[in-house]
Amino acid sequence: MKWDEFFVTGEPMIYGAMASIVLATLAIIVGLTYFKKWGYLWREWLTTVDHKKIGVMYIIAALLMLFRGGVDALLMRAQTAAPELKFLDAQHYNEIFTTHGLIMILFMAMPFVFGLMNVIIPLQIGARDVAFPRLNAISFWLFFFGAMLLNLSFVIGGSPDAGWTAYFPLASNEFSPTVGNNYYSLALQISGIGTLLTGVNFIVTILKMRAPGMTLMKMPMFTWSVLITCVIIIFAFPVLTIALLLMMFDRLFGSQFFTMANGGMDMLWANLFWVWGHPEVYIVILPAFGIFSEIISTFSKKNLYGYTSMVISMAVISGLSFLVWAHHFYTMGQGAMVNGFFSITTMAIAVPTGVKIFNWLFTMRKGRITFTTPMLYSLAFIPIFTIGGVTGVMLAMASADYQYHNTMFLVAHFHYVLIPGTVFAVIAGFHYWFPKVFGFRLNERLGKMAFWFIAISFNVTFFPLFFLGLKGMTRRTYTYSAETGFGPLNMLSMVGALGLTIGFILLVYNIYWSTRYQPRDKTGDPWDARSLEWSTPSPVPVYNFAVTPKVTQRDAFWFAKQDKVALSDEKITKIHMPSNSGKPFVLGVIFFFLGFFLVFSWWVPAIIAGIGVIIVMATMSFDRDNGYYIPVEEIVETENKLRGDTV
Repeated sequence: MKWDEFFVTGEPMIYGAMASIVLATLAIIVGLTYFKKWGYLWREWLTTVDHKKIGVMYIIAALLMLFRGGVDALLMRAQTAAPELKFLDAQHYNEIFTTHGLIMILFMAMPFVFGLMNVIIPLQIGARDVAFPRLNAISFWLFFFGAMLLNLSFVIGGSPDAGWTAYFPLASNEFSPTVGNNYYSLALQISGIGTLLTGVNFIVTILKMRAPGMTLMKMPMFTWSVLITCVIIIFAFPVLTIALLLMMFDRLFGSQFFTMANGGMDMLWANLFWVWGHPEVYIVILPAFGIFSEIISTFSKKNLYGYTSMVISMAVISGLSFLVWAHHFYTMGQGAMVNGFFSITTMAIAVPTGVKIFNWLFTMRKGRITFTTPMLYSLAFIPIFTIGGVTGVMLAMASADYQYHNTMFLVAHFHYVLIPGTVFAVIAGFHYWFPKVFGFRLNERLGKMAFWFIAISFNVTFFPLFFLGLKGMTRRTYTYSAETGFGPLNMLSMVGALGLTIGFILLVYNIYWSTRYQPRDKTGDPWDARSLEWSTPSPVPVYNFAVTPKVTQRDAFWFAKQDKVALSDEKITKIHMPSNSGKPFVLGVIFFFLGFFLVFSWWVPAIIAGIGVIIVMATMSFDRDNGYYIPVEEIVETENKLRGDTV
């Protein structure tokens, strides 16, 4: 392989990206060396098994991926802002819309949700950590290095270019001869294994580690949403793993699973992908529903209306999510009977979703609503997401879908579902739980400014796409002629995208400003909230709870405050905690190199890396971590320091 085939060349933006990667890496190395933070980085972060720190790392990675995916989106909007622009060529545009979808769904939305899950779920159920702390660390590092492997593709070898769905035969060696789709199959496999492990870990955590008295029907709604999400994960992600494995065999070893000859079947890939892909939508949406439920209840000063119906509706949604996958290819010739079945199941999902909308509205009815930044995102979500849901019902009608399919109408629809349904939720949850992790609130004025930029600009960006789709503009079109009349609406969409950029810049600036100037919270409960995580000090100590709380009813912390009683009458005793371990990080690094070598079919180093993976996993299986104890004196001192009182 020649160097100009190994490194991506010929694009000034790529050279700029290469330079920025090198400069950023050097800046990090110099900074860590100058401030003597290598030891701190290793001890406190790279080897941590603390669920809160792992959650913070997930969120940092998600914010970085939001920046990367946002740049891709801006480039696409810039290319289509006016007719016959030459800002990007067709190949570069194909790569950008492929990586934009992958990064935003799998490497931004999911890790942001997982970050909030990691930080909050053990606190909400009164646990001191997750069930398997080291497995949790392995999950994060597999996700992280899978994401890094995919991002490496745009400077080394070339990005995948067959769309985020990677349909065959377009994703085959015949039509995508570069290594881009090798990155796709391997990076998603590595990170997907981490996601599957997370699902198992949190199911066990929620079912086995709840505080005394917390029955399933006394759990907070966010915990319920995560439990149901993890059930979806353990059923859906093995399908993706196998599909990616077969894709890897087709591309690296010449097998014929998804070819159009020699017994292969390209539609097999489409079915396997969407058997995973549509439940994946609910993997990022259901936790968002849980986040909105917590926020709306807190800032309405009311218990959540229709708790039981909310739980049942989420369970119904999770079941139906596995019965709708073929609505993604109504136009591919499966017949009226099959199309009719999937049309009915798809429209049926609107019913439990509608139940949740009404539950949130009734929760706010006669409530004492406080319009904080998290509440603004939650309120904006309801009407915007409803537009996404209504257009989803339109797309669910098989006969109408022949008009809408593969047009910008579809692009507008899924952005109206995923951005208010997931992005608004994780930003709202980020503002809501930020003081619990860092001990101070984000600035409300800056937060509200960012909200209005994001909420208004989102609609300016994506609402015009509905009309473009109805006028006949197909998605994945990198250029068009002036005669089509698509130019004005595309330019309006570009203006909206610039507004979204300003909103997200304000969000990042808010983090910086608040870190420097916001007053620190000593109450641990700045929002006057309802669930157990707010009973801990802020920031939360490593052991979470000095004494394990006892739960007698839903919203236990809220009623304990109203009745002026303690959540537990037990005395403080020494607390056992798991020890840190560097092996999950090492395992992630070796997986990264294994994937990289397989991308280029470098078999000898790949075999060596594979042996390294086996060795690290074997040594971990023989580890006996006895952990360590935190003495009573240290616990009392920590509680006094964080709470500013005596225990």
